Amino acid sequence: MNEDAFWQLIEDCRPTEPDPDAELLADTLTERLARSPLSLVIGFAEQLSWALYRLDRKGYGHDLGGDAFLYTRAAVVAAGRTEFDNVLQDPSAFTPYAIDLIWAEPLLYTPDRAYKQITEEEWDRDTRHSYESCSNTEGWAE
Repeated sequence: MNEDAFWQLIEDCRPTEPDPDAELLADTLTERLARSPLSLVIGFAEQLSWALYRLDRKGYGHDLGGDAFLYTRAAVVAAGRTEFDNVLQDPSAFTPYAIDLIWAEPLLYTPDRAYKQITEEEWDRDTRHSYESCSNTEGWAE
């Protein structure tokens, strides 16, 4: 899955009604991925980890704890590509997510849930980029 396909999938699965914690988005993504080839699930996990890794920067997370920072970065991803790109270009656009503690924790489990539905096994996921807070050493050296 390339980056454009990742963002298109996010956009296609975003609900029209309010979804403050991205639960509806995560459920829809899981359903869609579970009906897809396993390679798509793996590609989604890679693109999700890359997006979260890119947001793992000192300028965004210095006031948030590890889990809060991770869930807040997930909310930026759940908001879609336009918002994601806006935050990358203007770190102050991250501030409302941090101040209001807008979280999208369920998005993090989407590929794992789809993998389990396809394989009936737990996934010991190991993506190229870690999305854990402070793993982007270059982003924290700024």
